[in-house]
Parts: sequence; structure tokens; C-alpha cells
Amino acid sequence: MGLDIRIPIGLMFSIIGLMLSLYGAIAGHDIYQRSLGFNVNLIWGLVLLACGVLTLLATRRSAKRNS
Repeated sequence: MGLDIRIPIGLMFSIIGLMLSLYGAIAGHDIYQRSLGFNVNLIWGLVLLACGVLTLLATRRSAKRNS
């Protein structure tokens, strides 16, 4: 059976992470005063993007191993 849930989850994390990272990079610095000056959107966007990419790489590696 070819159903693998890792592909849509990896894509979802990657897309949301990319959008959040772009927003964090573009947004003004005034909104980060409450978070002690840390750009939380950029940091967590990069974390989500990394998790999504790692999930997609694990899926691809698993598909090669099963072939």
C-alpha cells in the first residue's frame, strides 16, 4: 500500500515554516518588544521548516530503501 502520511505532514510543516520565516524576516522589530527582542516568528519558522525538510528526507530515504 502506497499511503505514506509523512509526505503531507512534511509539506505542511515546510510550507507553514516558510511562511512564518518570511513574515518574521519582513515584519518590523516593534512587535517583538514583548518577547525581549527575539524574533520568535523567524526562529520558530526556521524550526518548522527544518522539521518539514527532515520529514521529507526521511520519507525519500525510506522509499529508496524499500525499492
